[in-house]
Amino acid sequence: MKKLLIMCGTGVATSTVLMGKIKDWLKENKLESEVSLHQSKISDELNRIDDYDAVISTTLVPDNIKEKVIDGVPLLTGVGTEEMYTRLKDQLTSE
Repeated sequence: MKKLLIMCGTGVATSTVLMGKIKDWLKENKLESEVSLHQSKISDELNRIDDYDAVISTTLVPDNIKEKVIDGVPLLTGVGTEEMYTRLKDQLTSE
């Protein structure tokens, strides 16, 4: 099972909004049984980022983990969502 982390600055507000949208997207793409979702704040996860197969963040992340983290802001603004979902699907379906 793939592990997906959704994080924001406090682990409460925007990550909760994203959690609902990602759950719906996983269901639509028949991936909900293949992905376990985790929600947190960035400060709790910086040293555990490699524990996840995919990470979505609505807050800025340090340069050393930027490549692994998907920008979740498109889910809040509605701009660039398809590209974001494409990148997420690639990470969740890769071996």
